[in-house]
Amino acid sequence: MKEKLVSDKNIQNKIYEIRGKQVMLDSDLAKLYECKNGTKTINQAVGRHLDRFPEDFYFQLTSEEYYDILRSQIGTLELEQGKYSKYLPYAFTEQGIAMLSSVIRTDAASQVNISIMRAFVSMKHYLYNNRDVYQILNYINNKINEHDEKLNELFIGFTKKEKLFFAGDVYVAYSYVHGIFKDSVNDLIIIDPYADLKLLDILVDVNVKIKLITSNKSKLTKAQIDLFNKQFDKLYVLKSEEFHDRYFIIDKKILYHVGTSINSIGKKVFNINLIEDKYIRDKLLDYIQNIIDK
Repeated sequence: MKEKLVSDKNIQNKIYEIRGKQVMLDSDLAKLYECKNGTKTINQAVGRHLDRFPEDFYFQLTSEEYYDILRSQIGTLELEQGKYSKYLPYAFTEQGIAMLSSVIRTDAASQVNISIMRAFVSMKHYLYNNRDVYQILNYINNKINEHDEKLNELFIGFTKKEKLFFAGDVYVAYSYVHGIFKDSVNDLIIIDPYADLKLLDILVDVNVKIKLITSNKSKLTKAQIDLFNKQFDKLYVLKSEEFHDRYFIIDKKILYHVGTSINSIGKKVFNINLIEDKYIRDKLLDYIQNIIDK
Protein backbone atom coordinates (compact mmCIF):
# COMPACT_ATOMS: atom_id res chain seq x y z
CA MET A 1 0.00 0.00 0.00
CA LYS A 2 2.86 2.40 0.83
CA GLU A 3 4.48 1.72 -2.53
CA LYS A 4 1.19 2.36 -4.33
CA LEU A 5 0.63 5.64 -2.55
CA VAL A 6 3.99 7.08 -3.61
CA SER A 7 4.34 5.61 -7.07
CA ASP A 8 3.70 6.68 -10.63
CA LYS A 9 2.73 10.33 -11.20
CA ASN A 10 3.14 11.29 -7.57
CA ILE A 11 6.88 10.65 -7.78
CA GLN A 12 7.34 11.56 -11.44
CA ASN A 13 6.00 15.02 -10.66
CA LYS A 14 8.86 15.43 -8.19
CA ILE A 15 11.58 14.60 -10.73
CA TYR A 16 13.13 17.71 -12.31
CA GLU A 17 15.74 18.25 -14.97
CA ILE A 18 18.60 20.39 -13.71
CA ARG A 19 22.07 20.68 -15.27
CA GLY A 20 21.02 18.09 -17.82
CA LYS A 21 20.28 15.52 -15.12
CA GLN A 22 17.07 14.08 -13.72
CA VAL A 23 17.05 14.78 -10.00
CA MET A 24 14.87 14.94 -6.90
CA LEU A 25 15.10 17.51 -4.12
CA ASP A 26 16.10 16.69 -0.57
CA SER A 27 12.83 18.12 0.78
CA ASP A 28 10.72 15.81 -1.41
CA LEU A 29 12.87 12.80 -0.50
CA ALA A 30 12.58 13.63 3.20
CA LYS A 31 8.78 13.53 2.92
CA LEU A 32 8.78 10.28 0.94
CA TYR A 33 11.20 8.65 3.39
CA GLU A 34 9.12 9.96 6.31
CA CYS A 35 12.14 11.58 7.97
CA LYS A 36 10.99 12.98 11.31
CA ASN A 37 13.52 15.83 11.15
CA GLY A 38 12.96 16.55 7.45
CA THR A 39 15.99 17.44 5.34
CA LYS A 40 18.14 17.55 8.49
CA THR A 41 17.99 13.75 8.60
CA ILE A 42 19.16 13.52 4.99
CA ASN A 43 21.94 16.09 5.45
CA GLN A 44 23.25 14.29 8.51
CA ALA A 45 23.19 10.92 6.74
CA VAL A 46 25.09 12.32 3.75
CA GLY A 47 27.52 14.13 6.03
CA ARG A 48 28.42 10.86 7.77
CA HIS A 49 29.10 9.18 4.42
CA LEU A 50 30.47 11.93 2.19
CA ASP A 51 32.80 9.47 0.47
CA ARG A 52 29.72 7.75 -0.98
CA PHE A 53 28.29 10.93 -2.53
CA PRO A 54 30.47 12.38 -5.29
CA GLU A 55 29.36 15.43 -7.27
CA ASP A 56 27.53 13.35 -9.88
CA PHE A 57 25.40 11.83 -7.09
CA TYR A 58 24.21 15.07 -5.48
CA PHE A 59 24.80 18.82 -5.61
CA GLN A 60 23.46 22.01 -4.08
CA LEU A 61 21.31 24.23 -6.27
CA THR A 62 22.33 27.79 -7.01
CA SER A 63 19.93 30.64 -6.28
CA GLU A 64 19.24 31.00 -10.01
CA GLU A 65 18.41 27.31 -10.36
CA TYR A 66 16.10 27.38 -7.35
CA TYR A 67 14.24 30.59 -8.10
CA ASP A 68 14.23 30.45 -11.91
CA ILE A 69 14.41 26.85 -13.09
CA LEU A 70 12.25 25.40 -10.32
CA ARG A 71 9.73 28.20 -10.53
CA SER A 72 9.23 27.41 -14.22
CA GLN A 73 8.87 23.68 -13.45
CA ILE A 74 6.62 24.09 -10.39
CA GLY A 75 3.85 26.44 -11.36
CA THR A 76 2.57 26.73 -7.79
CA LEU A 77 5.90 27.39 -6.11
CA GLU A 78 5.55 30.34 -3.75
CA LEU A 79 8.86 32.02 -2.97
CA GLU A 80 7.81 34.26 -0.13
CA GLN A 81 10.26 34.72 2.70
CA GLY A 82 9.63 32.24 5.48
CA LYS A 83 7.59 29.93 3.23
CA TYR A 84 10.57 27.80 2.25
CA SER A 85 13.92 26.97 3.76
CA LYS A 86 16.42 29.83 3.80
CA TYR A 87 19.04 27.30 2.70
CA LEU A 88 19.38 26.30 -0.93
CA PRO A 89 18.19 22.70 -1.42
CA TYR A 90 20.28 19.73 -2.52
CA ALA A 91 19.41 17.71 -5.60
CA PHE A 92 20.04 13.96 -5.82
CA THR A 93 20.54 12.09 -9.09
CA GLU A 94 19.25 8.56 -9.61
CA GLN A 95 22.59 7.13 -8.40
CA GLY A 96 22.56 9.47 -5.41
CA ILE A 97 19.06 8.37 -4.42
CA ALA A 98 20.05 4.70 -4.70
CA MET A 99 22.99 5.40 -2.39
CA LEU A 100 20.83 7.51 -0.06
CA SER A 101 18.48 4.62 0.64
CA SER A 102 21.42 2.65 2.04
CA VAL A 103 22.26 5.30 4.64
CA ILE A 104 18.79 6.52 5.62
CA ARG A 105 17.35 4.54 8.53
CA THR A 106 13.59 4.85 8.21
CA ASP A 107 10.96 2.15 7.74
CA ALA A 108 9.75 3.77 4.52
CA ALA A 109 13.13 4.34 2.83
CA SER A 110 13.81 0.95 1.27
CA GLN A 111 10.23 0.36 0.14
CA VAL A 112 9.73 3.86 -1.23
CA ASN A 113 13.04 3.67 -3.09
CA ILE A 114 11.66 0.86 -5.25
CA SER A 115 8.91 3.20 -6.43
CA ILE A 116 11.42 6.00 -6.98
CA MET A 117 13.65 3.82 -9.16
CA ARG A 118 10.62 2.75 -11.19
CA ALA A 119 9.63 6.38 -11.62
CA PHE A 120 13.08 7.26 -12.96
CA VAL A 121 12.88 4.37 -15.44
CA SER A 122 9.41 5.49 -16.54
CA MET A 123 10.65 9.03 -17.06
CA LYS A 124 13.55 7.78 -19.19
CA HIS A 125 11.18 5.70 -21.32
CA TYR A 126 8.84 8.65 -21.69
CA LEU A 127 11.65 11.01 -22.74
CA TYR A 128 13.02 8.44 -25.17
CA ASN A 129 9.64 7.70 -26.74
CA ASN A 130 8.90 11.42 -27.00
CA ARG A 131 12.42 12.60 -27.79
CA ASP A 132 11.31 14.44 -30.96
CA VAL A 133 8.61 16.32 -29.06
CA TYR A 134 11.07 16.98 -26.22
CA GLN A 135 13.62 18.44 -28.65
CA ILE A 136 10.95 20.68 -30.14
CA LEU A 137 9.85 21.86 -26.69
CA ASN A 138 13.46 22.45 -25.70
CA TYR A 139 13.97 24.51 -28.86
CA ILE A 140 10.83 26.54 -28.11
CA ASN A 141 11.95 27.06 -24.50
CA ASN A 142 15.35 28.34 -25.67
CA LYS A 143 13.63 30.76 -28.03
CA ILE A 144 11.40 31.97 -25.22
CA ASN A 145 14.47 32.56 -23.04
CA GLU A 146 16.11 34.52 -25.86
CA HIS A 147 12.94 36.56 -26.23
CA ASP A 148 12.82 37.22 -22.47
CA GLU A 149 16.42 38.47 -22.52
CA LYS A 150 15.65 40.86 -25.38
CA LEU A 151 12.48 41.96 -23.59
CA ASN A 152 14.51 42.61 -20.43
CA GLU A 153 16.94 44.76 -22.43
CA LEU A 154 13.98 46.67 -23.82
CA PHE A 155 12.55 47.01 -20.32
CA ILE A 156 15.81 48.46 -19.04
CA GLY A 157 15.67 50.89 -21.93
CA PHE A 158 12.38 52.22 -20.53
CA THR A 159 13.55 52.03 -16.93
CA LYS A 160 14.21 55.28 -15.07
CA LYS A 161 17.76 56.06 -16.26
CA GLU A 162 18.70 59.35 -14.66
CA LYS A 163 17.01 61.91 -12.49
CA LEU A 164 18.22 65.18 -11.02
CA PHE A 165 16.73 66.50 -7.78
CA PHE A 166 17.16 69.93 -6.24
CA ALA A 167 17.11 71.05 -2.64
CA GLY A 168 13.52 70.97 -1.45
CA ASP A 169 12.38 68.21 -3.86
CA VAL A 170 11.46 66.02 -0.93
CA TYR A 171 8.13 64.57 -2.06
CA VAL A 172 9.19 64.11 -5.69
CA ALA A 173 12.42 62.36 -4.68
CA TYR A 174 10.72 60.05 -2.19
CA SER A 175 8.08 59.18 -4.78
CA TYR A 176 10.77 58.44 -7.37
CA VAL A 177 12.73 56.18 -5.01
CA HIS A 178 9.53 54.41 -3.98
CA GLY A 179 8.77 53.78 -7.66
CA ILE A 180 12.19 52.19 -8.16
CA PHE A 181 11.66 49.90 -5.17
CA LYS A 182 8.20 48.91 -6.41
CA ASP A 183 9.72 47.83 -9.75
CA SER A 184 11.34 44.88 -7.97
CA VAL A 185 9.70 41.52 -8.51
CA ASN A 186 11.86 39.04 -6.57
CA ASP A 187 14.33 40.89 -4.37
CA LEU A 188 15.78 44.28 -3.58
CA ILE A 189 19.26 45.19 -2.31
CA ILE A 190 19.82 48.62 -0.76
CA ILE A 191 23.23 49.96 0.19
CA ASP A 192 22.98 53.08 2.35
CA PRO A 193 25.50 53.70 5.15
CA TYR A 194 23.22 56.25 6.83
CA ALA A 195 19.88 54.44 6.62
CA ASP A 196 17.29 55.43 9.20
CA LEU A 197 13.58 55.06 9.91
CA LYS A 198 12.66 57.05 6.77
CA LEU A 199 13.85 54.12 4.66
CA LEU A 200 11.59 51.68 6.50
CA ASP A 201 8.62 53.96 5.81
CA ILE A 202 9.27 53.66 2.06
CA LEU A 203 9.64 49.87 2.25
CA VAL A 204 6.30 49.15 3.95
CA ASP A 205 4.45 48.21 0.74
CA VAL A 206 7.43 46.81 -1.20
CA ASN A 207 6.44 43.16 -1.34
CA VAL A 208 9.77 41.42 -1.95
CA LYS A 209 12.70 40.19 0.08
CA ILE A 210 14.97 43.11 1.00
CA LYS A 211 18.64 43.14 1.94
CA LEU A 212 19.89 46.37 3.49
CA ILE A 213 23.61 46.93 3.86
CA THR A 214 24.28 49.86 6.13
CA SER A 215 27.00 50.96 8.55
CA ASN A 216 27.49 51.70 12.24
CA LYS A 217 26.60 55.31 11.37
CA SER A 218 23.04 54.19 10.67
CA LYS A 219 20.42 55.42 13.11
CA LEU A 220 18.27 52.33 12.60
CA THR A 221 17.96 50.47 15.89
CA LYS A 222 17.56 46.75 16.35
CA ALA A 223 14.21 47.41 18.00
CA GLN A 224 12.96 49.28 14.93
CA ILE A 225 14.15 46.52 12.58
CA ASP A 226 12.60 43.80 14.75
CA LEU A 227 9.30 45.68 14.95
CA PHE A 228 9.29 46.12 11.15
CA ASN A 229 9.98 42.40 10.58
CA LYS A 230 7.44 41.35 13.17
CA GLN A 231 4.77 42.81 10.91
CA PHE A 232 6.30 42.40 7.42
CA ASP A 233 9.02 39.71 7.77
CA LYS A 234 11.02 40.72 4.70
CA LEU A 235 14.05 42.77 5.77
CA TYR A 236 17.59 41.44 6.33
CA VAL A 237 20.03 44.05 7.66
CA LEU A 238 23.80 43.69 7.49
CA LYS A 239 26.37 46.12 8.89
CA SER A 240 29.47 46.89 6.83
CA GLU A 241 31.94 49.78 6.75
CA GLU A 242 33.10 48.97 3.21
CA PHE A 243 30.70 51.21 1.27
CA HIS A 244 30.82 54.95 0.74
CA ASP A 245 28.35 55.30 -2.13
CA ARG A 246 24.68 54.34 -2.14
CA TYR A 247 23.15 51.76 -4.49
CA PHE A 248 19.80 50.16 -5.29
CA ILE A 249 19.86 46.73 -6.99
CA ILE A 250 16.57 45.48 -8.44
CA ASP A 251 16.17 41.71 -8.96
CA LYS A 252 19.96 41.36 -9.41
CA LYS A 253 19.52 42.88 -12.88
CA ILE A 254 19.11 46.63 -12.53
CA LEU A 255 21.64 48.78 -10.66
CA TYR A 256 21.19 52.40 -9.59
CA HIS A 257 23.84 54.70 -8.16
CA VAL A 258 22.33 57.17 -5.69
CA GLY A 259 23.95 60.48 -4.81
CA THR A 260 22.62 60.78 -1.28
CA SER A 261 21.28 58.75 1.61
CA ILE A 262 17.52 58.42 1.96
CA ASN A 263 17.61 60.43 5.18
CA SER A 264 19.13 63.43 3.32
CA ILE A 265 16.68 63.59 0.43
CA GLY A 266 15.63 67.17 -0.23
CA LYS A 267 18.54 68.80 1.60
CA LYS A 268 20.93 69.22 -1.35
CA VAL A 269 21.12 68.66 -5.11
CA PHE A 270 21.70 65.00 -6.04
CA ASN A 271 21.31 62.48 -8.87
CA ILE A 272 20.00 58.94 -9.23
CA ASN A 273 21.63 57.18 -12.20
CA LEU A 274 21.04 53.81 -13.84
CA ILE A 275 24.31 51.90 -14.29
CA GLU A 276 23.97 49.80 -17.43
CA ASP A 277 27.41 48.18 -17.37
CA LYS A 278 26.82 44.45 -16.71
CA TYR A 279 30.42 43.97 -15.54
CA ILE A 280 30.07 46.61 -12.82
CA ARG A 281 26.71 45.22 -11.69
CA ASP A 282 27.98 41.62 -11.51
CA LYS A 283 31.19 42.64 -9.72
CA LEU A 284 29.17 44.56 -7.14
CA LEU A 285 26.80 41.61 -6.63
CA ASP A 286 29.77 39.26 -6.14
CA TYR A 287 31.30 41.68 -3.65
CA ILE A 288 28.02 41.93 -1.73
CA GLN A 289 27.67 38.14 -1.65
CA ASN A 290 31.18 37.83 -0.20
CA ILE A 291 30.24 40.26 2.57
CA ILE A 292 27.04 38.34 3.31
CA ASP A 293 28.94 35.03 3.41
CA LYS A 294 31.52 36.29 5.92
